[in-house]
Amino acid sequence: MADDIAGRGDPLKTLHLLWGRTEPPRRGPKSRVGVKDLVSAAVTIADAEGIDGVSTRRVAEAVGISPMSFYTHIPDKAVLFDLMLDAVSGPAEGESPSSMNFDPAHWRDNVALVAREYRAFFLRHPWVMQLSSHRPVLGPNTIKAYEHFLSTFDGLGLTEVEMDLSVSMVANYVHGAVRDVLRASQIKAQTGLSDDEWWYTIAPFLETIDFTPYPVSNRVGPVVGELYGLGNPDMAFDFGLERLLDGLGVLIAGKKKAAS
Repeated sequence: MADDIAGRGDPLKTLHLLWGRTEPPRRGPKSRVGVKDLVSAAVTIADAEGIDGVSTRRVAEAVGISPMSFYTHIPDKAVLFDLMLDAVSGPAEGESPSSMNFDPAHWRDNVALVAREYRAFFLRHPWVMQLSSHRPVLGPNTIKAYEHFLSTFDGLGLTEVEMDLSVSMVANYVHGAVRDVLRASQIKAQTGLSDDEWWYTIAPFLETIDFTPYPVSNRVGPVVGELYGLGNPDMAFDFGLERLLDGLGVLIAGKKKAAS
C-alpha cells in the first residue's frame, strides 16, 4: 500500500487536468474517450475491488482503448489517483448536498449533517481510506466540498484560522471513526467470521476466566456485551460527534461572550 499515495504526481499536470485546462492534440482523429471516462472507469473498479485493483491497463481496457493510449490522456497512475479523489468528492449521482446557506443559529445541526455526509462518502468509497493523502487535491469538487464544510462555521464569530481548524478537527474525527468500520469489514472478509460470530466462538472460553481482579471491566463488559457485542459503530459515531459538538459549543459561546 506504500505506493498508493495521492499527491505524488506532477502537480501542475494534475491541476491542468482537474480544471480542464489541457489542450487536445492538434493532429490525428479526435479520441472517443476522454479523461472523465477514464476516471469514471477507475472509480468503478476501485469501488468494487479497492484501490489495488486499479491499474492503467485495467482502466484502459474498461473503456476500450490500448494501455498506451491511456497515457495520451493521463500521464501516470499517481495523477489518476488525484483525479479519482476529486471526482468522488462531489455529490453522488442523484444526490443533492445539503444547502450551503446554513443558518448560524442552527450551527450544531449543520455541522452534524455535514459530518454524516462525510462519513457516508467514505462508506460509499472505502478505497479513499486506502490512499495516503497529505497534500490536498485542489480540484473543483474538492474545493466545493471544503467550502460546504467550512460554511457550517461561518457567522459564528470564529476567526478564519479557527474555522479551518474546526473543519479539520471534525473531519479527522470522521476519518478515524470510519476507519474502524471499514477495518471490521476487511477482517470479516479475511477471516470469514463476523464480529458476532467471533464473539460467540470465544465466549465459552471467556466464561472460564476469573474477572474479579478487574472489577470495573467486570461490571461494564457484560452490560456492553449484551447491548451491542463488540461495538455499535452508529452509536459510537453519534456519541463522539455529540461530545465534539459540545466542545465546539464552549468555544463558540466564549467567542460570543467576548464580543458582547
